[in-house]
Parts: sequence; C-alpha cells; structure tokens
Amino acid sequence: MNLTMLGTGSASVTKCYNTCFVLSDNSSHFLVDAGGGNQILKALYDSNISVTDLEHIFITHSHTDHILGAVWLVRMLGQAINYDGCRKQFNIYCHDEAAEALKLICCATLPATVTKHFGGQIKINIVNDGDIYNIIGHSVEFFDIQSDKTKQFGFVMDIENKKLACCGDEPLQDMISDRIRGCSWLMHEAFCLYSERSIFKPYQKFHSTVKDACETAEKLGIKNLILYHTEDTHLSDRKELYSAEGKEFFTGNLYIPDDGEQIIIL
Repeated sequence: MNLTMLGTGSASVTKCYNTCFVLSDNSSHFLVDAGGGNQILKALYDSNISVTDLEHIFITHSHTDHILGAVWLVRMLGQAINYDGCRKQFNIYCHDEAAEALKLICCATLPATVTKHFGGQIKINIVNDGDIYNIIGHSVEFFDIQSDKTKQFGFVMDIENKKLACCGDEPLQDMISDRIRGCSWLMHEAFCLYSERSIFKPYQKFHSTVKDACETAEKLGIKNLILYHTEDTHLSDRKELYSAEGKEFFTGNLYIPDDGEQIIIL
C-alpha cells in the first residue's frame, strides 16, 4: 500500500497544490479529495496515475479546495467514456451535501454528454456515518467528523490488521477520538507551527498547529503521523521546521510530505 500526496497545501496556497492524496494497492487507486482546480490533472500525471485508473474517489466536504478538482475529473472521465470507449465503473463517495454541490457545479459547467453518466458509469455513493465499503480490496468505514463549520467526513481503512485514519482538514474532535485511538497511521491537518500561530491564526480558521496535532496523536497512541494542509511560506524548510516542533510532542514516526511524495504504508 502506497500513499501519494498529490497536494499538501491549505486552501489559499500558491506554491503547492491543495491537499489531496491517493492510496494505491498495486494497480488499484483510491483518491481522497481533488484540490481546487485542474492542477489535479498534472499532479496525477506527474505521479504516473491515469485519471481512468481512479475507480474510487472520496470527497470529504464541499469547500472549493477539495471539490472543484473533482469537476475536472468528472469531465475527463465522461470524455473517456464517450470517446475512448471506457467501460469502467467509477465510484464517487461523499455525504449528501457534498453530493448535491458536486452535481450542481458539474451540471452548471459541464456538457450534458458528460453529466448524463451520473447514475451510470459515474456513480455518486452518498455515505452516512458508520457506512462501510470495500474499496481497492480493503474495508473503509466513513465517519462524520462533527465539524462546527461545514459537514465533513473522514474514514478509517483496514490494511492487513492495521488501520489508517484520515480526519479531513479540521482538528480531531474528542467525541470521535475512540474511532481513531490506536490506529497505526493518522493523517491530520496542521495549518502552521504553534510558534507562528499569531501570524497564521489557525484557531480562527478551525485548524490545528503542528503541536496540537502531535499532542492529539500522542494521546491516542498513534504510531505514524502524517501532517498536511499547511501554509506555504516554509516549503523549502517545512520538513525541518515542522519535524523539530512536532518531535517535542510526538514520540512516533512523523511525516511531513511534499507534493508528489510517496509514503509506503505497508
């Protein structure tokens, strides 16, 4: 199981792409979020992943930096079905509000020759809290992260008796911590360094600092922590700076990936 970080940045970054990633098991791929534009196509190309290899796509919520890239994917998938004879089934997973937003944007901006495939080869699966699907050969349980801002879901994936959890782009709420406790891998947003919280104001934007995310992971007994959804003023030395702060509060393995970087999960 490989994890490819297509993008690692927060909503307003200009020096990297918005946070999205692919979980790959051999030739099967599970895309989580799509960023905010058609740069998703270049990110996939640079990672040697074809759009038509994405038979499973999960959209955590309807914010622009997570959902707009999916519009481009729907366009490319529809064209592949129409012009290239692609016969694959493509599954998009998201909660009801994100599904409504995606359909609305697609129907307003894409030709009917593409959107006619909704409900056919492009299927939107509306997920509810606790729903379990088999995705790329692994059990994936979706859960409501209990956001106070916009309805948002995360997931826990079983990988050969180990678990990988993704909490979306907000701090992990105490009320759902038991669903994450003891996971081998945790993916958690970290908007900025705690030492720079007065500059980036993460708490006003419902985000965490590196210190906050690391303290949460330590408390829950996480072995491997991946931090993403960051500001982009420290890209050249982000690994060094974030690792230095994080290791003060987290004793497991800490990863601060760059765009395009791969991490071997198992």
